[in-house]
Amino acid sequence: MSERAAPFHCPYCGDEDLRPHEQGHGAWECRACNRAFQLKYLGLLARGFQNSREDEAI
Repeated sequence: MSERAAPFHCPYCGDEDLRPHEQGHGAWECRACNRAFQLKYLGLLARGFQNSREDEAI
């Protein structure tokens, strides 16, 4: 099994200087703006996957 994906930039300031936060899984800290945030996967949407071309036809 592969590792989880890491965020590429801070959702608050956009900087890329991110480090894992000590709070636990999915927690990150931004060294540029001194903020901590947590990412969480919520699940698949009930409507499921739709092709973008099908969406245009609707």
